[in-house]
Amino acid sequence: MTTEKLDSEPRTRVGGGWTSGLVLVELGLFMAFLTPIQILLAEQMEAIDPSGKEMSLGLTTGLGALVAVFANPLAGALSDRTGGRFGRRHPWILGGALAGAAGLAVTSAQTTVIGVALGWGLAQLGLNAMLAGANAVVPDQVPVRQRAAVSGWIGIPQTLGLVVGALLVTTVATDTAAGYLLLAALVVLCALPFVVLTRDPQVPREARRAPVRVADFWVSPRAHPDFGWAWLTRFLVMLGNATGTLYLLYFLKDAVHYANPDEGVLILTLLYTAGVVVTAVAGGVVSDRWGRRRALVSVSSVVMAAAALLLAFWHTWPVAMGAALLMGLGFGAYLAVDQALITQVLPSAGDRAKDLGVINIANSAPQVLGPALAAPIVAYAGGYAGLYLTSTLVTVLGGILVWRIRSVP
Repeated sequence: MTTEKLDSEPRTRVGGGWTSGLVLVELGLFMAFLTPIQILLAEQMEAIDPSGKEMSLGLTTGLGALVAVFANPLAGALSDRTGGRFGRRHPWILGGALAGAAGLAVTSAQTTVIGVALGWGLAQLGLNAMLAGANAVVPDQVPVRQRAAVSGWIGIPQTLGLVVGALLVTTVATDTAAGYLLLAALVVLCALPFVVLTRDPQVPREARRAPVRVADFWVSPRAHPDFGWAWLTRFLVMLGNATGTLYLLYFLKDAVHYANPDEGVLILTLLYTAGVVVTAVAGGVVSDRWGRRRALVSVSSVVMAAAALLLAFWHTWPVAMGAALLMGLGFGAYLAVDQALITQVLPSAGDRAKDLGVINIANSAPQVLGPALAAPIVAYAGGYAGLYLTSTLVTVLGGILVWRIRSVP
């Protein structure tokens, strides 16, 4: 097992087998992350609390996201300090998968809102530890000029995971509980090939530092302004995404009046995923060759905002399908290019997983704030039109503020 020199960027390109293994990790991870939020938790809450399903779902997803806010950077910091012959990322990928599977199994057996929320929080704890390790292997081992392309490949499972998960829990699983258990098994099985078959460089002994301190998680925007702007732009775009997608099942049922909203979610997700697949890798390759990340992030944000704007004014099934495809086209390019941009503004090579965990707060915090914003907007401030107008505005703002980043073209 080789050791890694932490103050240098990787120079050797990774191969297709390495990338495929990481794609499989991400597929299992995002099946476990997204399928419960879009289908299983929504169905479980409707059965437990039909009259208050919106607030109950918001409480559960909000608590899970709150767990993620703390779990991901903490697991990342511990991963940065992990020694031993198994490397520093692999133990967290596999261990997180096992813990996440246990949380899904616990959630499957719950019959109260609080029980479901606590079980989902446990699942989030494990899955975010897994995510911390998986995210860090890209800046650890992928050269800068290959990162957007690799980020594009691993971005596809972030939507494909929901499609595959939705198909499995609606066609293979016999009920909601079986759906959770199926996802629990798959998240572990998908992690194993990458952990077993790829290398994970050890941390030099001198880099295994003192225990993690609270102060370690503060990254000064004054000292590292580009990191600060990258965090803020990611937060705004993800907040727009969270407010616009959390109540999709209820939007189809209550605003579009689609006859089979579960089927409708699946169709929209397929269209969305098709858009992501078209632009994720292609956008990454263009970004790597062109070298201009900010323009592509800005354009992709505007495309996503346009999709939300359609839903604000036209609550019809054809418009919903068009918006889903358009949103996917924007989000695919955004995932690939913005993730590559972020890896170029990390403050320290020795703290990659921790700093990416701090960035991940910008992914998770909107899941906490999204329900807090969305529920009162739907109830008291314009309904679904107001909800999607809010999504449009914050997404556009994120696309504008990316130009404040100076160190990346």
